[in-house]
Amino acid sequence: MSDTLVLSGITKIYNPGKSSEVKVLNGADLRIAKGEVVAMVAPSGAGKSTLLHIAGLLDTPDAGQVTLDGRQMNGLSDRLRTEARRRDVGFIYQFHHLLPEFTALENVVIPQLANGVGKAEAEARAQKLLQTVGVAGRAGHRPAALSGGEQQRVAFCRALANGPGLLLADEPTGNLDPDTSDQVFAALMELVRATGMSALIATHNLELAARMDRTVRLSQGRIS
Repeated sequence: MSDTLVLSGITKIYNPGKSSEVKVLNGADLRIAKGEVVAMVAPSGAGKSTLLHIAGLLDTPDAGQVTLDGRQMNGLSDRLRTEARRRDVGFIYQFHHLLPEFTALENVVIPQLANGVGKAEAEARAQKLLQTVGVAGRAGHRPAALSGGEQQRVAFCRALANGPGLLLADEPTGNLDPDTSDQVFAALMELVRATGMSALIATHNLELAARMDRTVRLSQGRIS
C-alpha cells in the first residue's frame, strides 16, 4: 500500500538564533497510507497545529521533506504549492469558519468553483455531501441559522468538496458538547470512509482517537 503523506525529519524553529528560540518540531517523521485514518494526540503547545500546517503546505519546514502522494513538495513555487494544496488537501478546524453571507450549499459549492468545476456539477456534489452528513434539509440556510453541530458538518463537506486525497483536521469536534461531538465525528468518519481518503486528525479526545486506525503522539518535537 502506498503512502498519501510522508513527513521526513520535519524541523521547525521559531525565532532562530535568538534567546527566545523555540524548536517546535525536531525531526518529526510520519507516514500515512492511502485510506488510513490516523489520530494525533498531543498536549497543548506541542506543535500539532504547526505540523498540520506544514503537512498541508500552509507553512514550510526549516528542515525535512514533505511528500504528498509520491511527489516531493519542498522547493515548489508558491503557485505550485497553492495548486497542490487546493487539489490534494482538505482542512477542518475547531471552528467552522463558514462564510456567513452564503448558504450551507453555497459554502460547499464555492471551493469547487474556485477549482474550475462547473456550477451544476458543484451544486450536485455539494447536495450529495450534505445529504451524507444529514444536513441536506438545511442546504438553503445561512450559518447563523444552523446549530453548532450542523455548522461543523457543513465545514466537513466544504473540506471534502474537491475530493482531496488527504484530510487534515485540528480538533474538529473540540468546540461541541460531548453528545454532538460524538454524532458529528461519526458523520466525519462516514464521509472519510466513503471517499477512501487518508486523514490526520488532531484530538485530545482519546475515545475518538480509539475509533481511528491508529494513534500517534507528538511530544518534544517528535512523533511516536
